[in-house]
Amino acid sequence: MSKRKFGLALTMVLAAGTILGACGTEKAKNNEGTGSKQGAKENNFSIAMITDTNGVDDKSFNQSAWKGIQEFAKENNLEKGDGGYDYLESKGDADFEPNLNRLVRRDFDLVYGIGYLLKDAMEIIADQHPDTMFGLVDEIADSPNVVSIMFKEQEGAFLAGAAAALMTKTDKIGFAGGMQIPVIERFQAGFVAGVAAVNPDIKVDVQYTGDFGKAELGKAVANRMYSSGVDIIFHAAGATGNGVFSEAKERKSADKNASVWVIGVDSDQYAEGQVGDENITLTSMLKRVDVAVKNISELARDGKFPGGEVKTYGLAEDGMALTDSHGAIPDDVLAKVDEFAKKIADGEIVVPEYPTK
Repeated sequence: MSKRKFGLALTMVLAAGTILGACGTEKAKNNEGTGSKQGAKENNFSIAMITDTNGVDDKSFNQSAWKGIQEFAKENNLEKGDGGYDYLESKGDADFEPNLNRLVRRDFDLVYGIGYLLKDAMEIIADQHPDTMFGLVDEIADSPNVVSIMFKEQEGAFLAGAAAALMTKTDKIGFAGGMQIPVIERFQAGFVAGVAAVNPDIKVDVQYTGDFGKAELGKAVANRMYSSGVDIIFHAAGATGNGVFSEAKERKSADKNASVWVIGVDSDQYAEGQVGDENITLTSMLKRVDVAVKNISELARDGKFPGGEVKTYGLAEDGMALTDSHGAIPDDVLAKVDEFAKKIADGEIVVPEYPTK
């Protein structure tokens, strides 16, 4: 597939840090309004992250965030470990504060918390360590030394919905969400709007599992949907979405002519859809946490850390994309989705953030 500027391509500098005196470990800060600016140490600028409870290899946004940190580290010649880059995994909510504290004590310049679940813990630790820079993904923190990193998930989901509507053979499409929270509702709203933009008569079956970490719930939802005639399911359910893939792959294994597709989320989930010589991943909606993390890291390294601000990434900021479909989606359909992407990025189409009641 040819690369594209908007939506369908994988989008995707070194300025000197602020020189610090004394032992070189104190971080400089310059709080002016909501734009807290803190410079790097004289040596390498170090970054680290803690995951939510799904782990660093969740094939979702934890993995995407770690990818962004690794890319930043490579470009800045950082080594894994203290003084370079690293991560800690959280097995449960009780790990959030201790993990954040561990990274602060290891003197990382910038510490990320990946996921809305970390908001309370990050605000507590950020208040205790005002000279450390923090980044919170998917929630808004009320702390001058925390940048809140948000996404226009509805824009990427719109493209997924348009692609699904253009590819369905049954005119029945499914959306499988995890917990019914604002971020997942943005996925739902955008997806349903994208389907309606192509054909408002197509039925979208919306179901929430209530969990991000239980594949068996995703499998059960997918079973009900496929059994009812749905042929394409877009999941926004984290590890629960692995069950959607499992159900689709089982059906494809039993009948290679079965018309069952999954649209992945957050990271490229093409490998998850492999069934022998076949693949049931239609495409994946990338939530480019990697792009955002790398961008914020560059700003912080250059003494331009946007502390206290909310940075939002959509199509215009390369924060959303659809992956290569590996031939599953024909070029004429891709061209139509591209048109939608350009109109959204240009502001010609404004995608709703909230589901229609």
